[in-house]
Amino acid sequence: MITSRIIFCLVASSLFQSAVILAQNVPQIVILGIGQDAGYPQADCHKECCEAVWANPELKRHVSCIAVVDKASSQSWMFDATPDFTTQVKMLEQYSGKQIPDGILLTHAHIGHYTGLMYLGREAIGATDVPVYAMPRMYKFLSENGPWSQLVTLNNIVLRQMKDNSKVKLTTSLSVTPLLVPHRDEYSETVGFLITGPNKTVLFIPDINKWQSWDRSILEVIREVDIALIDGSFFNGDELPGRDMSEIPHPFVVESMELFESLSPDDKAKVHFIHFNHTNPMLHADSEESQLVKKMGFNIAFEGQVIGL
Repeated sequence: MITSRIIFCLVASSLFQSAVILAQNVPQIVILGIGQDAGYPQADCHKECCEAVWANPELKRHVSCIAVVDKASSQSWMFDATPDFTTQVKMLEQYSGKQIPDGILLTHAHIGHYTGLMYLGREAIGATDVPVYAMPRMYKFLSENGPWSQLVTLNNIVLRQMKDNSKVKLTTSLSVTPLLVPHRDEYSETVGFLITGPNKTVLFIPDINKWQSWDRSILEVIREVDIALIDGSFFNGDELPGRDMSEIPHPFVVESMELFESLSPDDKAKVHFIHFNHTNPMLHADSEESQLVKKMGFNIAFEGQVIGL
C-alpha cells in the first residue's frame, strides 16, 4: 500500500510538472508513445507481460513517438509515424489544437517508425502535401516502393531530404539535426535527432546498436544536451530466452547505466529511457527494475510527458 502511494505521488507529480510546462509559452516536446515497434501488448504474446494488458486495456502503451508543439507559430511536428498513428494524432490534437502535424521526421525504416504514413493516404485521411523529412536511403525507399510511393504521387506527402549532422530549421527558434547512428539498416539508414529550442536541446535516439559502435561518445553528447531520450528497448539480455540477442543488438539498460556511471548526478538525471520492448519490466512504474533505474539517478519516459524547449 505504501509503495502504491509513493508511485501514485511520483506519477501525479510528473503530470503536474507537465501541466505547468504546457502553460508556458515555449515550444514543447510531448511524448506520445514509449513502446517498441510492435507495441504493448504485442500480437500473439501470451506471456505474463502481455496477458496483464489483455485483461486490463488501460495498461496499453503506444509505440515510441514524440512530437514538438510550438504554440507561438501554431505548428507541430511528429518524430516517426507509428502503427499507432491514428491514436497519436488524436493525442497530438490535445496539445496543438489540430491532428495533422505540419511535418513528420523519420528515424528509419523499421515497422514502428514509418508505417503510420499509410494513414495519410487515400484509404484514410487523404492528406495533402504533408512534409516528410527523410535521410537519402529512406527518401529513396519511400519514393520507389509501394504503397509509400503512392503517397508521393498522390501528393499526400512531400518528401524533404535531410543530411547527416545538417540542421533543419523548423521555425526561427526551433531546429532539428539528424545524427547517423549504427543500427540494422536493411532498407534505410538510421538517425537520432538533436532538437533545439530557444532554451534547451533534447537528444532523441529510440534505436541504436551498442553505444560502443557509435562514432560519437554518448557520454559527451549527454553532457552537452539538456535531456536525452534514449534507447531502452531491453532491460537486460534475459528477456527473450531462445533468441540470439546479437541479431537485435540494442544497448541493454543495465549496460547503459554501467556506462553512464561516471556521469555527474545532474547529467544522469538528463537520461530518460524510451522505446521499451513488451518484455521490458520498465513499462511498469512499480517494477523492481523501474525502481532500480530511478535509484541509480536516471529517468523513465512516460506517455503524456511534456518537456519544455
